[in-house]
Amino acid sequence: MELYDSHCHLDPMRFGADMPDVLARARAAGVTRLTVIGTRAADSEAAAELAAREPGIVAAAGIHPNDVAEAEPGEWDRIVRLVEAGRVAAVGETGLDWYRTTASPDLQREFFDRHLRLAQRAARPVVIHTRDSIRDTLDMLREALGRGLVTPVLHSFTGTAAEAAEAVDLGCHLGFAGMVTFRSSAALREVAKGVPLDRLLVETDSPFLAPEPLRGKRNEPANVVHTARCLALARGETLEAFAAATTANACRIFGVA
Repeated sequence: MELYDSHCHLDPMRFGADMPDVLARARAAGVTRLTVIGTRAADSEAAAELAAREPGIVAAAGIHPNDVAEAEPGEWDRIVRLVEAGRVAAVGETGLDWYRTTASPDLQREFFDRHLRLAQRAARPVVIHTRDSIRDTLDMLREALGRGLVTPVLHSFTGTAAEAAEAVDLGCHLGFAGMVTFRSSAALREVAKGVPLDRLLVETDSPFLAPEPLRGKRNEPANVVHTARCLALARGETLEAFAAATTANACRIFGVA
């Protein structure tokens, strides 16, 4: 059985000298492929470097919506260079976050639009963060689709069944993280049950959102097995079949053999 952690943050500031052990634990748990996500230029570059030297890893480059107000001069150009040089498999993490107020809505929309246009230009999938902003996120995706093809991944999805269905209709894949395993997340598990299997992804969002039974600890890619097991059980599927399907989905999206 193989699993794909479709969204994790493994930059040196978060994992440092522990990185070899983190990757070894992931592989021992059957997590053979990872997409390492950037949130600023520096960690996007670090993710690209990690992907270049470690088998089974690809990277994404972007500026997180909570960080766009702090973007330095030239930082966006560094993201564009990573994408245009083919050093990353995806654009992001980008999106909209109306929960936090670290960046104005207008600036977040501007940067989200930049990421969407870059993804379309480079024919790369786009990894999207949405918090308390699903309506505006889907509206911007619909507008982008009017310009041309885009492959959106809504990471750590927590929306309603109706929002999930609309996102699927727009061509989105939905990533579910450790939050879906929480005892308080029965409604989210019901949402996940209704998502077509060929649109589902599993992720850790490491080092955040550790699943049950590890809640409160530092998360890492090996733990994606808990999320996969929880979702397979909720959907009435075997873990092996669920793992095979979600791994195939992620490989297709991120261009991983």
